[in-house]
Amino acid sequence: MMIPDAMLLWLISLSIWELFWKGLGMWRAGRSNQFAWFVAMLVVNTAGILPITYLVFFQKKGNSRRGRR
Repeated sequence: MMIPDAMLLWLISLSIWELFWKGLGMWRAGRSNQFAWFVAMLVVNTAGILPITYLVFFQKKGNSRRGRR
């Protein structure tokens, strides 16, 4: 069975989107020592919704290196 080109393009785009947000979310959770969030993002595939939710609402504040010298 062949996958139509449009569906294949959609699937590749969604995979890249998920990879970007999952990588960013897991990296920030790991740097903040939030193990539960790290594992949740590792196990659950949500097309980027879980990592974006974490980054916007649940990431520890004040752990950024921006502005520090």
